[in-house]
Amino acid sequence: MTSSSQYSYIFKYIIVGDMGVGKSCLLHQFTEQKFTADCPHTIGVEFGTRIIEVSGKKIKLQIWDTAGQERFRAVTRSYYRGAAGALMVYDITRRSSYNHLSSWLSDTRNLTNPGTVIYLIGNKLDMESNRDVSYEEAKQFADENGLMFLEASAKTGEYVEDAFLKTAQIIYECIQDGRLDLNAADSGVQQKILQCETNPNVEKDKSCMQC
Repeated sequence: MTSSSQYSYIFKYIIVGDMGVGKSCLLHQFTEQKFTADCPHTIGVEFGTRIIEVSGKKIKLQIWDTAGQERFRAVTRSYYRGAAGALMVYDITRRSSYNHLSSWLSDTRNLTNPGTVIYLIGNKLDMESNRDVSYEEAKQFADENGLMFLEASAKTGEYVEDAFLKTAQIIYECIQDGRLDLNAADSGVQQKILQCETNPNVEKDKSCMQC
């Protein structure tokens, strides 16, 4: 049986966006498969992890959920560095959170590496009747800025997995085709050396006849 400590890579993610758009709820829904009503606003940063599988490889996601308040921006900006993936979130029922996306995108592009995969997420799809930002408008913004895009609901879990997993898939493909340099300090990816399952003190490789 594969233990939870056996994975090939660690990918660093950040979640950014205005206060109250549901960043922490998206994190909890993805890592714990549950929705926390009246989730308190994040002070500084919150952290979560989950091991997923991409193309047969186990990958550990380390996810940093950053506070949306302006007074924490100076603190949270330090967490952007070395992120392989960035989820940029707005609330489809609150236009102001959409209007601020250009500022969040500017920070993300300036503080991460050029290869960081940025996924735009319109949260609160379960509140369709209160929609204030159309899908078409947000999709156009995403296309114009070279972003992946989907709408999701942290409350129901709809499409939450898709955003996290698709981001990981793209990062993995960048590793495989050489677009992402794992030796770069800011790549946001760590490659873990797996140990021999028979002898934990031996690194697992093709020369290990017991593996």
